[in-house]
Amino acid sequence: MPAFEYTAINSDGTDTQGVMEGDSARQIRQQLRKSGLAPMSVDEVTTKKKHRYHKINFKKGVTQTELALVTRQLATLLEAGLPIEQALNDISQQTRNYYLETILHAVRSRVSEGHSLAHSLAEYPDVFPEIYQKTVDAGEQSGHLHIVLERLADHGEKQQQMLQKVKLALFYPTMLSVISFTVVALLMTYVVPRVIRVFETTGQDLPTITRLLINTSDFLLSYGLLILIVFMVSLVIFQRVLQNPTAKQAWHRFLLFTPLIGNIIRSINTARFSRTLSILVASSVPILEALRISSQLLSNLPMRQAVENATVHVREGSSLRDALEQTGYFPNVTLSLIGSGESSGKLEAMLDRAAETHERDVESTLSIVLSLFEPILILLMGGVVLTIVLAILLPIFELNQLIS
Repeated sequence: MPAFEYTAINSDGTDTQGVMEGDSARQIRQQLRKSGLAPMSVDEVTTKKKHRYHKINFKKGVTQTELALVTRQLATLLEAGLPIEQALNDISQQTRNYYLETILHAVRSRVSEGHSLAHSLAEYPDVFPEIYQKTVDAGEQSGHLHIVLERLADHGEKQQQMLQKVKLALFYPTMLSVISFTVVALLMTYVVPRVIRVFETTGQDLPTITRLLINTSDFLLSYGLLILIVFMVSLVIFQRVLQNPTAKQAWHRFLLFTPLIGNIIRSINTARFSRTLSILVASSVPILEALRISSQLLSNLPMRQAVENATVHVREGSSLRDALEQTGYFPNVTLSLIGSGESSGKLEAMLDRAAETHERDVESTLSIVLSLFEPILILLMGGVVLTIVLAILLPIFELNQLIS
């Protein structure tokens, strides 16, 4: 039964939108009139329209948290024995995201027509990524769809939790840096020039630190805006350059071997790769297909290329551990856990343990770096403010001595 998106006017004269299923647009209009609504437009959610929706709205309109919640609810309802069409309908009525509701109705319509759930989800790749589609497909073929959906929900929640931890860890030092530099800029361009005018009328010889402060203030007043414009233009040019695949590859390789930053990038990508590969292997997705999907989720291009090369070696008969070891990008801990998992037949469990290890490593590294960064920044800004204060007070002290 096809899904139709409608726009109608209620008794208060306000517009209302939604999605309903029916045999035809005429039937939907009749149902709306029976409900006391005046239909303005009723359009079938066709394939063309679906693609227009997910291309424009869904990529930004459906968050990872919402997707994980819907996946968890679907797994619970299927485990309780509800038919998949009814489960999708119940979930669509509970969600508060209009676009997600539209998708779920359209997916339910495709399932009702006899398509598989994975095939129906594949029409919305911006909402349901390839790992989601392949895992659901494996779950349908194995007859354990609710278990696979539970794993997908866990995967999505863990990814979101890690992202939130990184964002929260970076929020305070970022705000502190912005406020500190803003305060110093205001002091140098607004406060200092007005205070310095007092000394210029006295005709006294100013201390070296005061003359340096005056010169710095004059430089910022004359060229500060130009420096800001040059910085912004350089940033835009840099982003344009990174759109070139060769330049982007070189930049990612440079970051990968940068002290500290490289370790964090390596750990984040290794954790993402291990977690994704774990859920795909546990869902009985073929290892070559699982490696291909996992490689696409790596944000660092050299590591992505390394996994793609490792996939070729695995296809030729090499073990996964040896294939990844040849790349030189993956830590020894991960390689040891993968080797142990291959020999014991518990690869998914070892991959999951590797992901947890690197996620904890990222959290501890960020915690240590930020715990050092904050006091260093405070001391640095305190030193700058102290220098400004001394540069202003020293001429005052000298002037008092001359008067006395």
